[in-house]
Amino acid sequence: MHPAIKRAEDFGQRIGIRIPILLAPMAAASAPSLSIAVANAGGLGSCGVLLMQPEEIAAWSREVRSNSNGAFQLNVWIPDPPPVRDATHETQVREFLANWGPAVPKEAGDAAPPDFDRQLDAMLEAGPPIISSIMGLYPRHFIEKMKKRGILWFANISTVSEAAGADVIVAQGSEAGGHRGSFSAQDAIARQVGLFSLLPAVVDAVKLPVVATGGIADARGVAAALMLGASAAQIGTGFLRCPEAKIHPAWADALGRAAPEDTMISRVFSGRAGRSLATEYARAATAKSAPEPAPYPVQRGLSSLMRIEAGKAGDINRMQAWAGQSAGLAKAIPAAEVLDGAWSGARALLEG
Repeated sequence: MHPAIKRAEDFGQRIGIRIPILLAPMAAASAPSLSIAVANAGGLGSCGVLLMQPEEIAAWSREVRSNSNGAFQLNVWIPDPPPVRDATHETQVREFLANWGPAVPKEAGDAAPPDFDRQLDAMLEAGPPIISSIMGLYPRHFIEKMKKRGILWFANISTVSEAAGADVIVAQGSEAGGHRGSFSAQDAIARQVGLFSLLPAVVDAVKLPVVATGGIADARGVAAALMLGASAAQIGTGFLRCPEAKIHPAWADALGRAAPEDTMISRVFSGRAGRSLATEYARAATAKSAPEPAPYPVQRGLSSLMRIEAGKAGDINRMQAWAGQSAGLAKAIPAAEVLDGAWSGARALLEG
């Protein structure tokens, strides 16, 4: 057996999965049906709980556990410091957004995510085998509670300097779709490192298993990640066209047409840097003539009416259409076929 395959299969056995491929936690696309399909096919399901209330976290976990083998992770952002508000600037952003959707009321910027501490309690109560962090590290008291319950901690990082402290490191290359996992909001744009450079550097720097994510969507990406030292691969955008993902058809279709250069990183949807399709809105909102986006979560609140209207209209050019640079490799086939093809194909490539 190729040593990279053995490393991956040993890691999979450690965390209770047959295939060492993880579904990336995606707050905008965490349908239980997708995690159920991935888990039942031998991989690891996931849920990004960023926007979920405690009762929603509990309900999601119950549904996935009752319909699968219970192999899933829960993930939440580590909160940024409270944003510095600027009423004059927010007015400029609201006026700009009104050109792309309904008029934005002043109070829209007051929207806040659910209470972080209550989300932590809900994740512990749900009792998943794995809880992962992103945008930073969990507080010590929560880490101790995870350990007492036998829950593994996976830490998402985007630079070598962030890689420490957890049971498993998840190295996120800048190719990844959705929000950048940088601990610092400023670094999310200023310090972008691709997976081929980041992964071997992290593997060399830590004495921990490393999961590779960002731009992996098929067998070639999985095989490459394992050759660079990863113990498993994590796929996000590559699963979004699967019927079990249940994303908007306009989003799914646009992913299938996207070339790597058809995506971009910006703060125009939430105020935090994330990679999306380079839609008409995203390009216009990053033009020099456009106001700078408000900080997170103010920008999320300000852009919400536009995003809601875009979803109702099926207008991809105003949707929050997160997409990794390998979006064009995503296939509109069942998740089990994506998972099986990625792993059997990677084995074949590595074994020659």
